[in-house]
Amino acid sequence: MTRGESFIYKNGSKRPLQGYNAPFDTLLHSLVSASKIVDIEVVENDRIIRFNMAPKSSYKDKRITLQFEFTGRHTNVILIDENEVIIEALRHIDSESSFRVIRPGVELLAIPPYKDTQKSIGNGEFTPEQRRQSLPTPVIEDIDAYLTQKYLDFEAKRMQGIKKQKLLTVKKKRDKLQGLLNKIPNPQELLKEQELYQKQANIILANLYKIKPYDKTLHAYDFEGNEISIKLPKNIVPNRMSEYFFNQAKRSRSKAKNIHIEKENLTTKIAFYSNMYHAIEQAKDSHELELLVPKRAKARRKKEKIKECELFWIDDHKILIGRNSKENQLLLKIAKSNDIWMHIKNIPSSHLIIKTDKQNLPDSVIEKAAKLCVDFSLTQAGDYEVDYCKRRFVKIQEGSNVEYDKYKTIRVRKEGLEIRE
Repeated sequence: MTRGESFIYKNGSKRPLQGYNAPFDTLLHSLVSASKIVDIEVVENDRIIRFNMAPKSSYKDKRITLQFEFTGRHTNVILIDENEVIIEALRHIDSESSFRVIRPGVELLAIPPYKDTQKSIGNGEFTPEQRRQSLPTPVIEDIDAYLTQKYLDFEAKRMQGIKKQKLLTVKKKRDKLQGLLNKIPNPQELLKEQELYQKQANIILANLYKIKPYDKTLHAYDFEGNEISIKLPKNIVPNRMSEYFFNQAKRSRSKAKNIHIEKENLTTKIAFYSNMYHAIEQAKDSHELELLVPKRAKARRKKEKIKECELFWIDDHKILIGRNSKENQLLLKIAKSNDIWMHIKNIPSSHLIIKTDKQNLPDSVIEKAAKLCVDFSLTQAGDYEVDYCKRRFVKIQEGSNVEYDKYKTIRVRKEGLEIRE
């Protein structure tokens, strides 16, 4: 029922039900969900479908109508009582936007019928959308096939747009990390930098008596008798300058020693987003795409104040995934004893935590989480086994290596170009 693109389709959807709390949704649930459909009519073969119903909750013989209007810009769903008075509507419309006011308590006026629209086209009384809708309706021989194809066409178009957007988002994250990786200095260069800082610190210490508080450069000789110029740091008193250069030497040495850790962290994060990119490319429907890259993940991440992992939601259950060994270790520390831990059996992979708040998890959440664990750890298609258990049964060994007990195993098939049999 999107404005300007309303249509009916047929599809065996597995999408979970979503709850809404708007007035229209509340009334729709209370009046319609337990009602008996008396009859369904298409008004004068026009753009309106009416479901006439008898609510089971009513203590007397009562009728309500759920009316779907496929009218372009003013597409709507309206609940009407037996006197044609509006109970509630998906979209309210005021008198400035249309000749029909759509508000609770207002009598619903009829839409100009199809034949009147035909007569008025030449007079310019209708919009281009109404003119388009007034064209002769083609004969549909197989309604089931038509409605199924309608959904497939819509889903293909929608998937193309969503994939393009989500692939761009993931690519930006990956490219940013790649840029940081490219800027990581060579350890040998850092060791040379350390030697230079130490040498400069010793020369400054030997020539400290020459340095005035206003000097910007020290002109002196090194210990081999060569003339040298050293640029002095700002806002540091002369007797602390040698200490400044010694500290710079220590930083360079420490950075050179740990540069491999930073490089590994960035490399594994890049691999994580490359796996995500591949999973998005292979996704078959919009619901799967929404699972891989949630729409409101950024806002929720800010609210949750989680930085050192990837954050997801599956049917309102919070999912945390480590992108490298460091983050896997962090997840193991912050997870509570009843949270569910996941890992691919016998294969290095991301650790995944499902926050439970002690409630039982539906099998569907376990299945989707296991698929995320595989999708973000591997690109090769095939059948994989994912072990899972409560966090309390996971024992940390060294780094992010663990031993675990009392676990269950779920099988996940990752689709792609190559499926191992």
